[in-house]
Amino acid sequence: MNEEISTTTPARTPRRRRSLMTTAGVTLAGLAASFALYGVTASASTSASADPSRPIRVDQTDGYGDGKVVVFTYGQNYQCVHEPFDDRDGDGLPAAQDPDEFQKPVCEVGFGTKVGIDPAGEPAGETEDLFVIVPFFDADHDGEAAGGLAPTLQGIFGQVPDAFDPTPGVPVQCPEPGGTLSQQKGAFGTCTMHPNQIDYAQLLSEVRPDLFAGLKNLDLPLVNHSHIIRGKNFNPVWWHLKVVLVTDQNAWPDVNGTKGIRSVEDIAAAQAKGQAIATINSNFFLFFGSRELHQH
Repeated sequence: MNEEISTTTPARTPRRRRSLMTTAGVTLAGLAASFALYGVTASASTSASADPSRPIRVDQTDGYGDGKVVVFTYGQNYQCVHEPFDDRDGDGLPAAQDPDEFQKPVCEVGFGTKVGIDPAGEPAGETEDLFVIVPFFDADHDGEAAGGLAPTLQGIFGQVPDAFDPTPGVPVQCPEPGGTLSQQKGAFGTCTMHPNQIDYAQLLSEVRPDLFAGLKNLDLPLVNHSHIIRGKNFNPVWWHLKVVLVTDQNAWPDVNGTKGIRSVEDIAAAQAKGQAIATINSNFFLFFGSRELHQH
């Protein structure tokens, strides 16, 4: 079995993915012969199933699955899907008539963002969900934001959320924190195999139409966030990113997964209590395998 799903999971059933170990024997034999002939190793595919440890590698991020800390191992770059009749760059031309749209992938978030297929061409509604929780509160009250955005954010939201703070007051799994958690270190917005800019125009036009009605594109840094999936152990598959803004600091999880929102069920409970807003859609997909981190 390629994934591990809680028996309390709601009705939605994602498409089941085959484990690498269930490939037909004849195919495995052929692959083995090819590897022996060309001296190829399978390290890229098997690394996702190796026992993870901290500090995690530069091709990994932490996450939470069913209340446990997990480690994601990325196999390739992200994809932000543009379908033929999308106009993600807002120039009035559908993608099918606008090759310029593909020179820079537009990674869009918004309640009304639509996407029909994942990067493998499968129905997006059957793709595994990756919930990205975002700290939408100012835990350290420093009023700091990357790129000089603090005055603008204060004017829009009445606060400067830790989402945009290079030194947030709560632990986050992306952008890369470095230190003892991860080997990866970089400027704000750095997160392995992620883009460092996201288009927030759709979302802002929905939450503040008085200020942003008709806004076509607004690229801002990748926000601070942590990850939640349904299940723990997966071979590499595509994941459809869904965003949840957490508004109550008391609901935020800690590094070791001992409290706060750490499962899909926790997200639903926090939303019901008013600690987080409704789930936001995207056209954004990531490709990784997941394995539980057994902490000692």
